Amino acid sequence: MSETVPSGPLYTYEHDPSAIYRQSFSTVRAEAALDRLPAAMEPVAIRLIHACGMTDIVTDLMFSDGAVQAGREALVKGAPLFTDVEMVAHGIIRSRLPAKNDVLCTLNDARVPSLAKDLGTTRSAAAVELWRDRLEGAVVAIGNAPTALFHLLETIAAGGPKPAIVLGFPVGFVGAAESKQALAENPFSLPYIALNGRRGGSAMAAAAVNALAAGLPEETAGA
Repeated sequence: MSETVPSGPLYTYEHDPSAIYRQSFSTVRAEAALDRLPAAMEPVAIRLIHACGMTDIVTDLMFSDGAVQAGREALVKGAPLFTDVEMVAHGIIRSRLPAKNDVLCTLNDARVPSLAKDLGTTRSAAAVELWRDRLEGAVVAIGNAPTALFHLLETIAAGGPKPAIVLGFPVGFVGAAESKQALAENPFSLPYIALNGRRGGSAMAAAAVNALAAGLPEETAGA
């Protein structure tokens, strides 16, 4: 016995990308406590909420004064973007980068496994060593590995080059909250945006970059 095929649409849902963005950001603005943030941080918070679906993260956002401006200025000047994992790199909207900025992830570089062994650390942390030549004034987005964030801070503490801004969104149960707290308490006057606690992830790190690069889709010609 054959099944009857519906003659009309099987599901009712929004198809128009522009309408989806409008409705999404309208919901975020209605439900999130954005009024506690400086105006410059609102697009970042909205992008982050849009990436994770959790409006309550506003209360966990940590950021330094002028962080958004520092990140935007670095991108406009052509600064490279360093990411700890490929997932962050792939989430960055390349067409919105203001200077066709290089997006670099060194995790899969052939030198990393032996470097990690020599240093006695993770591959994610060892990959940070390969950023040194271009790290000064760069934008760093970490969305996965607490060890990468810790190693970056250790590198700077040892006199290494300092990026223009660090977007700290490591996720997990071992070192994630601690690494982000260390970033927030850094003594190097290092601009940062981070999420307090265990939550984070690659989608959020990429969303933070996209906010710095492009603001919100409703403020541009689409994203």
